[in-house]
Amino acid sequence: ETKKPASQLWLCAPDGSNKRQLTQTGTRNRGGRWSPDGTSIAFVSDRVGKGKAGLFVLDVARPGEARAVTKHNQELGALAWSPDGKTIAYTTTFDPENPDEEERDKDAAPPVRVTRRFDYKWDGRGYVGEKRSQIWTVGVASGERTMLTHEPVDHNAPEWSPDGKTISCTVANANAFGNHLCLIDVASGEKKLIGPEGGSVGSWSYSPDGTRIVYAADEEQTHQPDLYLYDVASGTAQRLTDDLPVMPAGGMPGEGLARPVWLDDHEVLLNATRAGASGLYTFNVATAALEPMVTLQASLAGLSVDAGKRLAAAGYASFEATGELFVYDLREQRSDVITDYNGELLKEHPPARWERFEVQRGKYPIEAWLLKPPDFDPAKQYPLILSIHGGPNGAYGYGFTAQLELLATNGFLVAFANPRGSTTYGREFTMQVFQDWGGEDYQDLMAVVDKVLEEPYADASRTGIVGYSYGGYMTSWIIGQTQRFQACVCGAPVFDLEAMVGTSDISHRTSDQQWGGTPATTPEAIAWYETHSPSSYAHRATTPTLIVHGEADQRCPIGQSEQMFATLKQAGCEVEFARYPGGSHGFPRLGPPEHRVDYLQRSLDWFKAHLGEPK
Repeated sequence: ETKKPASQLWLCAPDGSNKRQLTQTGTRNRGGRWSPDGTSIAFVSDRVGKGKAGLFVLDVARPGEARAVTKHNQELGALAWSPDGKTIAYTTTFDPENPDEEERDKDAAPPVRVTRRFDYKWDGRGYVGEKRSQIWTVGVASGERTMLTHEPVDHNAPEWSPDGKTISCTVANANAFGNHLCLIDVASGEKKLIGPEGGSVGSWSYSPDGTRIVYAADEEQTHQPDLYLYDVASGTAQRLTDDLPVMPAGGMPGEGLARPVWLDDHEVLLNATRAGASGLYTFNVATAALEPMVTLQASLAGLSVDAGKRLAAAGYASFEATGELFVYDLREQRSDVITDYNGELLKEHPPARWERFEVQRGKYPIEAWLLKPPDFDPAKQYPLILSIHGGPNGAYGYGFTAQLELLATNGFLVAFANPRGSTTYGREFTMQVFQDWGGEDYQDLMAVVDKVLEEPYADASRTGIVGYSYGGYMTSWIIGQTQRFQACVCGAPVFDLEAMVGTSDISHRTSDQQWGGTPATTPEAIAWYETHSPSSYAHRATTPTLIVHGEADQRCPIGQSEQMFATLKQAGCEVEFARYPGGSHGFPRLGPPEHRVDYLQRSLDWFKAHLGEPK
């Protein structure tokens, strides 16, 4: 209705009753964090002005407005209360060329940009130069604030030690593609880094007595973290697992944290995913035993446990629901989805029906799902669309994906799978895609299509493909390898691997791992890039293709789509190119609502025009 993203803080009982809205002022109130004594909530609000952010504290027990603690002329977040409730740590961007956060003269020419570092740009943030996320602390009562970190690398996700003397956080390394876990002495600012250069530390948590830290880390960027135990006194780390069979939520940078929770001195509660299914797991740091407490055909986001360590809460989505809250009673081992915000809508517009299936390729079972229209009739024949996830080390699972639901509820069969290279299946499976883009991963996906087309209700003469990012790579690869598909929607593709290395915000780091080095490394590397680039084969494409791309995409720069569009046009292939001004790589999820709606509608219209209706 407003065509603008909005959020407010709400409060309810653990059974979902007594829901009430806590914030009224401002359009974006978010990031709520309970004070240690449970009487107040700290949160971030835009009520201080457009493009600005303030930190506020609301006394839950008393009526009235929240009290302002501090504000900045840019976004702030990642709030963390000190154990005594007197101080809050948070992050905000610091620009050494504008330390006082003064607003620029609107009539002045844009400043010249000069860099000597690789990580001068980042998707979703654009050109960052020397601006980096830093940790601040502010007195809750006084409002006096202190900038705790200063080194020109990103510091994120602050968390206090139980004694309040240390703040732990992540610190970017390896040109921002990995990170260390960092322990900062609050009094002196002295730092201690944990983890190797080039590795990645995900989620972590202090033991109740503060002597140990359990953390998830991937020391060699294999996209499968393991669990480690750090002894604070000795400064030594012990590796607890080798090829952890689950993927801890937030176990990789950029995924959002779901911190482990210590239930006692040895047992830790994890939100983790196995084979696309979320669950709560217990892990014993003494024995390294991992046990499922509850597994769900759903996706859980975040993890919060009450002070008594009886109730665990998380965000919840499945093929039938989205945007809800999940509570698990650890004592009674009972699960409840305590909200139903989208229930009425989904009754009026039912979500897709679904089924899970597998195809065996060599020694690997390839897990896949099929969405069907809610009024599915096996006597009819339906057009089939294959959807391909990003990554390549991403994964599909039991979650609510808007585009897939939209297609399936408008008369299409939608297949999606986790080919080799996908996460949540262990390290060996995840690493199979390294230096084999367009190889066995492609064959896995074609086997999934062939499996669905064995069904009499799937129309082999009307098939389409859709993918974004690495999924865009694969769609652009497929239409150059085969003419079996009648429609393609290609989002933010990797089209020319050699061009990606010098223009993407991360490819200067990922090229060694994923593609075996940079093109100039060896003649063999040059040949590999040419052989595995969709640009080498796109001139053969005949599949009608819609290309969609955000113009501010730094991850897969829009030049990739520009090359693809020009190649297809020159080849005489039917092609349309939709560009979204200001759109980052994540614009289909995070961009302006009008752009997100256009992307969904345009994709649906393309498939309807080229594949038709059920027959």
